Amino acid sequence: MTKWFICLMLAVVLIAPFSPAITRAESGIRLIDSSAQIAFPAALSFNIEAESQNDIVKIRLHYQVERMNFAQVTEEAWPVFSPSMKVKTQWVWDMRKSNLPVGTTVEYWWTIEDSTGGKLTTPLQKVRFDDISHNWKKMTSDQITILWYSGDQSFADQLMAGCQQALDKLFQDTGVHLERSVSIYVYASTTDLRRAMIFPQEWLGGATYAEFGVIAIGVSPSELATGKRNVAHELGHVVTHQITYSPYGAIIPFWLDEGLATYVEGTLDPYLQYVLQEAVNQHYLISVRSLSSPFSAIPIEAYLSYAESYSIVEFLISHYGGDKIISLLKLFKEGNTYDDALMQVYGFDTDGLDTLWQQDLTSPATSQFKTNDEILGFSQLNTNLLTHNILLEVN
Repeated sequence: MTKWFICLMLAVVLIAPFSPAITRAESGIRLIDSSAQIAFPAALSFNIEAESQNDIVKIRLHYQVERMNFAQVTEEAWPVFSPSMKVKTQWVWDMRKSNLPVGTTVEYWWTIEDSTGGKLTTPLQKVRFDDISHNWKKMTSDQITILWYSGDQSFADQLMAGCQQALDKLFQDTGVHLERSVSIYVYASTTDLRRAMIFPQEWLGGATYAEFGVIAIGVSPSELATGKRNVAHELGHVVTHQITYSPYGAIIPFWLDEGLATYVEGTLDPYLQYVLQEAVNQHYLISVRSLSSPFSAIPIEAYLSYAESYSIVEFLISHYGGDKIISLLKLFKEGNTYDDALMQVYGFDTDGLDTLWQQDLTSPATSQFKTNDEILGFSQLNTNLLTHNILLEVN
């Protein structure tokens, strides 16, 4: 497994025009310094130095993380220090315990109190938890921002075009669309990506942090076609999460989440087509109800799960119309169960969907399969084609 630890590169962040050296309060407490240090990806340190005519006895850090929320959450931390007329201390956010994705913005301020009850609240400051080990280039189009450091402008242009194409397909076929902006951090390789993460799995090829509107993914400029599919897949997850995000903690079935993400890539990958057809031929399809839960970690079963999920979504769209997909998602947002939501929109539950879908899949009149020879010839040359399509989604 690639180790997560990288050389700690520190960046001191001060927000202009804030000038701590002259900040004072009627209580007599004076702020000398307030800053943040980035040690990506391991830690984010908040530093404070203050003095008073009396002993400083309490210091609290208040901070808010920019993410999707129905209520603004302010968290607090208490740095360790000994009461004194002059205090210098810090609080370290250890990302091994609760980590932030790259590019997350944190707003923070301090409350300082002395022994007489004097109190000083410092001005609001912001820090972005950026990966400063790379010289990032940036381009924005509508609600999507792509950040990359390897590859020319054409590379980023084509990735952006792929994103827009994926979003257009999703909207035209289902009515689902982005509700909030998304930042996509494109690492030059999966190795670079893993170095930028805490305890990554060896197979990790990308990560989606839907509530933060962040995708981090490894895409080599030499593998642009695969990269475009992978980025589109992760973008599909973000859109789905935004549509269903609710105070009820909505959970949608995995087949729908992964099916929409795979559907937005475009036509089903030939290797996945082969895996699905073999499952039909050998009568070992995974049931829709089983696909409602997390997929197997066994590669061939995972491939089949993705292929079936695509097929189920394609079946629903082609036979019942894409507008029903967004209706289904909205019912999940309201907290409906899998069966109740399906029954309200389609008139059948999970098992009913399983029966209808499998009947359609095996019907010669509706089969979309290529012949075994057509697909097998391709798949034998591309047995590792989908290794980086099974990505870590963090929702």
